[in-house]
This record gives sequence, C-alpha cells and structure tokens, in this order.
Amino acid sequence: MEKEKLGLLLGLVGVICFSLTLPFTSISVEYFGTTVVGLGRTVIAAILVGMILIVRKEKIPTRPQLKSILIVTMGAVLAFPLLTSWAMETLPVSHGAVEVALLPLATAGIAIIRAGERPSLKFWISSVIGAGAVILYAMHLGFGKLQFADLALLAAVIILGFSYAEGGKLSKEIGSWQVIAWAIVIGAPFFVIPVGMNFSVEMLHAPIQAWIGLLYLAIVSQFLAYVAWYGGMALGGVARVSQLQYIQPFLMIVFATIFLDESITIVTIITAIIVVVSVIVGKNAPILKKETPAEQIEKMDLR
Repeated sequence: MEKEKLGLLLGLVGVICFSLTLPFTSISVEYFGTTVVGLGRTVIAAILVGMILIVRKEKIPTRPQLKSILIVTMGAVLAFPLLTSWAMETLPVSHGAVEVALLPLATAGIAIIRAGERPSLKFWISSVIGAGAVILYAMHLGFGKLQFADLALLAAVIILGFSYAEGGKLSKEIGSWQVIAWAIVIGAPFFVIPVGMNFSVEMLHAPIQAWIGLLYLAIVSQFLAYVAWYGGMALGGVARVSQLQYIQPFLMIVFATIFLDESITIVTIITAIIVVVSVIVGKNAPILKKETPAEQIEKMDLR
C-alpha cells in the first residue's frame, strides 16, 4: 500500500508538470516554430541528461532494453512533442486539453498487452465515464468537427500511449529516470540538424516568456516530469496510475487561464468534478496481473 501511495503521488507530480506543457508550447511555438519547439526541447534536454549519465556512469542498456527505449523515443521524444507543437499553432489550449484527456484509455488498453496488467470491469466503466465526460465537454464547446490538427493530436495520444506503457514496464528494470534519459540521448543526435536548419537569428530576440516556455519544455516536460511519471507507474501500476491523467486536461485549462487569459466556464467545473470522481473510483478498482511461468510454478510448490 505504501508503494502504491508513493506511486500515485509521483504520478500526480508528473501530471501537474505535464499540464503546463500545452500552455508553454502555445506560448513558445509562436516565436520559435514547430520544429524548434517540438524537437529543440530534446536537444537542450540532452545536454543536461548526458552530463548526468556520464557523472553517474550509468550502464548502457541491453539490446532488448534498447528496443523498448526506442519505442519511448518515438512516442515521448519525437511524435508527441512534434505533433502537439504543430497542433498548438492553430488550436487553443483548451481544445488540445480535452483531446489529450483520452490518453489514459490508450495507455491502459496498451498496458494490458505490454505491461501484463488486466484492468477490471469497474476500472473500464470508470474510464469510459471519464472519457465520455471529456467528449461531451468537447462537443459542448463545439470541438466536434475534426481538423487536421485534431487528427495530429489524436495520433499523438495513441503513440504516446504505447510509449507510456512501454516506459512504465521498462522502468521496473533500469529505473524511471533512466528510461527517458536514454530515450532523449538516442533521439537528440537525429534532431540537431533539423533544429539548426529551422533556427534563425531573429529567434534570439524572442521575449523572455517564450524562452522560459522553451526551457520548461526541455528540462521539465521532456525530462523531470517523465522521471516522476515513470517512477509512479513502476510503483503503482501502469493502468492504475494512468487514470490520474484524467485530471490533466483541466489543470491545463486552469494554467491556460493564468498564462493565456482563457476563461473557465461552469461546464468546465462540472465536467472536472465528474472526471475527478471517475479517477477516484477507478483508482480503487482491482487490477489483475498476468502470472509469469515462474510465479505459477511457485504457487504450485506452495500448494
């Protein structure tokens, strides 16, 4: 129970940090563009991460582990940052927030296969209620008509769901921060050239809030938030901790109100309450894990 509580706490810290990602992306992409914001954050983060890996003399992952890290790289380091940066050029943060809210369902579903977890019926019912509330909220605000930016966000959610599930599983082997650290180190060299080609001298004169946003995306969103998130999933279980993501879109809307002057309506508050209740119910739902052959043999021996 203590491990689970700590896992949920770390997951919550990660969610709060991730909740500032779209608002800061919206601020930064106006001045730096999609490529610099989407991929440049990884290049910046790689400087910090590389030094940490060298100082700690971390062991290079094995070949099977590198395959899993590559999945994390494709989702958390490449696809999600790039697709969300492109979408935030045309969509308001509140629009992106309600679509990103579908991420828990994607993560939990993929977790069944990748992390060996089997969510119960109660878990799925609470997940459907939470996701349904988010969809109704989006329809109420007139977001029912999908644009190309919407499709980009939905694709980002699915790809990141794979990344989350794979990263949560791998973090049990090599540690939570090591997963995203190696993913950043692997991806950064491939991003240097496109970032350099899209960076201009004029960008050096971007306002301070744009630079703060870019540095936040690089240091916190791209690295520190994942350390807390993957650590939380390793301790509390991928499917269970993933439900905390239902809170994320509404935190995004709150932060968008603070930084971007977007308003909060009574519908937003009501939907937030429904979603938070579904998180509480789902958090307490039983999660079954597949037994490994070794565990099955051990049980038979005990009998």
